[in-house]
Amino acid sequence: MTSVDILIVGGGMAGFSIAAGLAGRASVLLIEQEEHAGYHASGRSVAFWEESYGGPGVQPLTSASGPLLASPDPAFSDEPFMRPRGAIHIGRAQDGALLDALIADFSASGVALTPVTREDIVAALPRLRPEWTIGVAEPSMSDIDVGGLLAAYRRMARRGGAEIRLATRLEAARREGERWHVETSDGPVSCGIIVNAAGAWADDVAQRCGFGGLGVTPYRRTVVQLRCPEAPADYPLVADLAGTFYFKAEGAGRLWLSPHDETPDEARDVWPEDLDVALAIDRFTQVVDWRIEAVEHKWAGLRSFAPDRLPIYGRDPRAPGFFWFAGQGGFGIQTAPAAALIGAALLLGEALPAAVAGIDVGRYAPDRLVKS
Repeated sequence: MTSVDILIVGGGMAGFSIAAGLAGRASVLLIEQEEHAGYHASGRSVAFWEESYGGPGVQPLTSASGPLLASPDPAFSDEPFMRPRGAIHIGRAQDGALLDALIADFSASGVALTPVTREDIVAALPRLRPEWTIGVAEPSMSDIDVGGLLAAYRRMARRGGAEIRLATRLEAARREGERWHVETSDGPVSCGIIVNAAGAWADDVAQRCGFGGLGVTPYRRTVVQLRCPEAPADYPLVADLAGTFYFKAEGAGRLWLSPHDETPDEARDVWPEDLDVALAIDRFTQVVDWRIEAVEHKWAGLRSFAPDRLPIYGRDPRAPGFFWFAGQGGFGIQTAPAAALIGAALLLGEALPAAVAGIDVGRYAPDRLVKS
């Protein structure tokens, strides 16, 4: 039997980031049911950092993560994980209230949101359809090197002594005294703490440990890669104020496009539905008059949300030694550095590091979701 202080369930960005923060300060074993790390949500991200994305409840985590991604500790990485791009949220004349609401939501946050004219938008997006007349720029938006970030966390976890087992599934667990006795597909494990970083499988892991989930629901998100030879080589990420699409350049004549879909699904290996791909393309053709030569690639991933759409960090009051690190929705990559600092501090009973000391972490505690 393997005996460790902490068992982390889930080998995506959440699992590896908190493993990196804990390794060297406790004995850590990370298990992942797939044969490859980051196979699901972490490997299918559109890969951007945007402070307004996820709403005001998520923004403090995103903003705190920005400097850590842009200027990482040299011991962690000798290259930044972000590349500035900027974003434009666009709308039609009837979307004025949505524009005002977006600016109001972040008015006290320090997030830079600047109204732009149609002329400003056309300068970035030639051949914009005439009905798109209003918008707001978010210049801080940046691309994230997701693969590089996940690899850096994995290296850091290994350097700290964490053991990583892929193709290993948690089958069941029971609490006896101060320890969890866990059955995995690779043999039994004894641990003091289970960290549930299983993404779309988070509620399933809780149920396998003998108690109920917290209502974490997987939602399918579709992305397509289009070849559009008339598209500029680079431009800001474009999202509409009504939340029905976003797209960004991926080199000359190519772009990634999503219909911003959130379809309730089950925890599984998801694939894009033809209807969602068609919907994405239809919405895109209503924005710009760029010829589409081909759909070069399409994929889907699962974004898992708690009922209030905030992440869940902390100990479950119903189960001693069970720690939630889940419910990151579609913002798990851009908030990973701050979340990992918070998660490790909460687990080890330490003060929050300076980078996240101003964040009210109580709003992310699992207690809020436990039914009395």
